[in-house]
Amino acid sequence: MEFAEVVARRRMRRDFTGAPVDASVLDAILGAANRAPSAGHAQGWDGVVLVGPSETEPFWAATTTADWRASSRRWPGLRRAPVIVTLFADPVAYVERYREADKNPSGLGAGPDAWPVPYWFVDVGQGALLILLAAEDAGLGACFLGNFRGEGRLRQALGVPEDRRYAGAVLVGKAGSDDPPSSSVARPSKTVRDRFHRARW
Repeated sequence: MEFAEVVARRRMRRDFTGAPVDASVLDAILGAANRAPSAGHAQGWDGVVLVGPSETEPFWAATTTADWRASSRRWPGLRRAPVIVTLFADPVAYVERYREADKNPSGLGAGPDAWPVPYWFVDVGQGALLILLAAEDAGLGACFLGNFRGEGRLRQALGVPEDRRYAGAVLVGKAGSDDPPSSSVARPSKTVRDRFHRARW
């Protein structure tokens, strides 16, 4: 698929058939994400890859509630996702990197609060987008789920160090047909002219 077609076709797919993802395809998707840009080459984010129901169930147990599962029209389709890539940021890795001689003049080595933009989340987002695009290129569906609840429980369930921040997860699998549209799609999309201001605002 041409890159422009991948970008044009990409959308959040929230219904999955449950069919397994070929291991070599998954490795290629993860390889694409591993090429994401990184501030100072700090590389301060990691993923825990969950494959199959026995591995994905703890994710759902930590990040959803019984009430949400009972009321969500999307829950059945989401639950069938055969792969969940959970993404965790490491703020300390960025602070330590920017304490090194070549980056120290920036002042960002003083601590996380010194960063006007928390690049650990920016870098995770770039990795997540590459997963979404690589999944589309492979003919699969994918969607990003943000960190809404259960961060501590998820870290514990997956054995993630306590100093890591859960940024969200990307679900990957063969897209199903029953994908309830989001109410957000009714909102008008910005055009290129609306979004990008030339020379000045």
